Amino acid sequence: MNIAKHMEAVFVVALAAAGSAHFVADQLPQAQARPAAIQDSSIATETRMAVVVVKGKRPGAGKPVVLAARSGAGSRI
Repeated sequence: MNIAKHMEAVFVVALAAAGSAHFVADQLPQAQARPAAIQDSSIATETRMAVVVVKGKRPGAGKPVVLAARSGAGSRI
């Protein structure tokens, strides 16, 4: 298919897509962003050190995580 032959149709489709996207975007409500609440326990002072607690499971739970096999060759084209 020769794209230069159908450029008018491509332009009309792109124009229709942009127009409909604009119409849909006008219907969306505006984002209501507000700053995060800062807790007193997370602020360091001269007598107290700030502490960060990270909760979550370890990804391997005792097993080593293998990101890439070293035995195989690189990508083949």
